[in-house]
This record gives sequence, structure tokens and C-alpha cells, in this order.
Amino acid sequence: MNSTPLLINYTTAIDVNPNYITPKMLQFRLQKIMDEYVAGVATYYNTNDKMLEVAEDKLNMLKEDAMKMRAKDLHELLRAWENYHRILTAEAHMKHIQFREESRYPGFYYRTDKNFVDEENWKCFGNSIYDKTTQKWTNFKRAHFDLVDKSKLFKAAAPH
Repeated sequence: MNSTPLLINYTTAIDVNPNYITPKMLQFRLQKIMDEYVAGVATYYNTNDKMLEVAEDKLNMLKEDAMKMRAKDLHELLRAWENYHRILTAEAHMKHIQFREESRYPGFYYRTDKNFVDEENWKCFGNSIYDKTTQKWTNFKRAHFDLVDKSKLFKAAAPH
């Protein structure tokens, strides 16, 4: 009796196989998740709480699929390793947007569910720590201090 499973219906094409994913395909999926759900160009830099929840679910699935990455050569092996870092970076970016309860205007991203700039509460740095043993993020605020007195940087406009 043959101990290997019968894989008659599976392809041997390197880009389409249910048993593994190429680094390039994983990168495409990561880009699509970030672009469509985490305030990318496809949504004109808009996102909201529900879209970020979907992104979190999709990133968790992508992390599972990343365990099946394959490399045909050393270059792809390097790309596979880079992808683990890209996923972590993307997740950090998403967690920071979830944490900061405002839009970052002008042009960084817009939270359509919190479409305002709150300088009183959010003129600060958002920092985070990732605990790799529990795989949990902790976000927190750090005070923002101007090192240069901005009132002295610009001359007052001359009266007309």
C-alpha cells in the first residue's frame, strides 16, 4: 500500500498549489489587504473600524498561510524571510491606526468613523510594544514636545 496521499487533482504549477505559497504571491496578498482595508490608495486613504477588523482577520489568515511559504532558490528564501517582517510591519501599522481614534489630516489617512483631528488628545506619539510570546500588541501614548519654538519660525504678515 502506498503511504503517500493521492494528489491527482493538484497542480504542479509553482504559482498555484494548495500545499504552498510563493513569496511573491504572499506579497501580493499582503499589499491587497493593506491597500483595500488599511487606508490604502484603493480607498483613497480612507478606513474605518469595520474595515480594520476585516484587515485583522485577513492578516491572521495570511500569517497562517505564511507558514506554507516555499522558496525555489536563495533569492526567494530571502524574500520569504522579508515577508515575515513585512507582515509584522503591516500589523503594527494597522494597530496604530486602530489605536489612534482620529483622522491624521492632511493626507496620511482618514478614519471615516472618526473623521476629525483631535489635537488636544492626540498631539502625541503613538508607540507600541509587540510581545512575541503572547503575540499581543500594547499601544500607548508618548508626549509630544516641540524642540523649537514655532512662533519664532515665521514672521507675522505685514498689515495691508
